[in-house]
Amino acid sequence: MEERVEIGVFGGSGLYHFLEDVEEAKVETPYGPPSDLVHIATVGGKRVAFLPRHGRNHELPPHMIPYAANIYAMRELGASRIIGPAAVGSLQPHIKPGDFVICDQFVDRTWGRKDTFYNGPIATHITGAYPYCEDLRKLAVESTASKGITVHETGTVVVIQGPRYSTKAESRWFTNMGWDIINMTQYPEVTLARELGMCYVNISLVTDWDAGCEGLEGVEPVNTEEVIRVLNQNNERVQGVIMDMIAKMPSGICHECSETVTRSRFE
Repeated sequence: MEERVEIGVFGGSGLYHFLEDVEEAKVETPYGPPSDLVHIATVGGKRVAFLPRHGRNHELPPHMIPYAANIYAMRELGASRIIGPAAVGSLQPHIKPGDFVICDQFVDRTWGRKDTFYNGPIATHITGAYPYCEDLRKLAVESTASKGITVHETGTVVVIQGPRYSTKAESRWFTNMGWDIINMTQYPEVTLARELGMCYVNISLVTDWDAGCEGLEGVEPVNTEEVIRVLNQNNERVQGVIMDMIAKMPSGICHECSETVTRSRFE
């Protein structure tokens, strides 16, 4: 690819529509086409690639997103650092709609998704204890707090298959396990980035309380209309945090993230 970028962002046109000289790039990958054309622009002197993970018209449900193609396309363009904003539901009373959570852990409850680039012939593994880039997490916390937004500096996201929401029983189980938020897209996006040695950070915007929180004062089960309403109210705040992060982000990949892949061969 001739076009080289430093940073990749999984987000729709709301993140770049105000930027000048936005270019479109079609990227081919061994894993099929990515979710959409990649939009490239300069932000704070850095070349940034924006890709809507659900497609520009939100036509791809979570279980149909081509995660491997999306991550590979970002890498092909040169990105070494990825920002992955996402809408999430809260599993805990103290995490409220409108809050931001900077995840440090995930629990995978998906199935059937292509979740690795490594299928042999050499056994290849990544370290999984700390899946999110600590350098970018610190930057995300600082950028969010600087804008007066309530931010939870750590959090565990449980990733469900979708497209349906959880039953009350499932949601209560997740809450009782001590997990903080729920989402449908964080896995395998984060681990695929790690397999390619890329820094990855998630910025979670809480749009609702999940079904298991029903019974709290003023809390109703999750519904799509409420999710969209809160998401629209907070689009500018998410945009502001991401742009602030890009302006402050150092170049290149951090040492810890570049050392995640290990290979072993047994003769």
